[in-house]
Amino acid sequence: MNQTTFAKEGTLDNKWYEVDGTGLVVGRAAARIALILQGKNKPEYSANLDTGDHVVITNAEKVVFSGNKNDDKVYRYHTLFPGGLKERSYEWMIANHPDRIIKLAIERMLPKTKMGRKMIKKLHVYTGDSHNHQAQCPEALDLNVTRRDK
Repeated sequence: MNQTTFAKEGTLDNKWYEVDGTGLVVGRAAARIALILQGKNKPEYSANLDTGDHVVITNAEKVVFSGNKNDDKVYRYHTLFPGGLKERSYEWMIANHPDRIIKLAIERMLPKTKMGRKMIKKLHVYTGDSHNHQAQCPEALDLNVTRRDK
């Protein structure tokens, strides 16, 4: 006899994963991490509940792009004032805010809803090897994506 089970708000347990960003290709890694944050890798996934896990990314300054994106990639935002379109190059971002590169890629792959804003809070990005989430005992996660050697 087949039964369908539904996820309930109080019965979900969230795991913690740790990803080393050294040599990771940004788009491929971001796609897999976005699925983990949404909980789509679990059998108890439900679209109306946040079933995702926490992800800690270290060495965010060592992620790479494929192709010519190192030269062509531009990050744009608007200040909401007339003429307020601002552009930042990849070189500027990697020099000043290397953690935002992978965070923006993942955030733009999540839903643009209240649920998506809740999911992005479970992403923790750090430059360097250390982070302050050792108490949660994060599991090492291999994303099975191609790493580029530089």
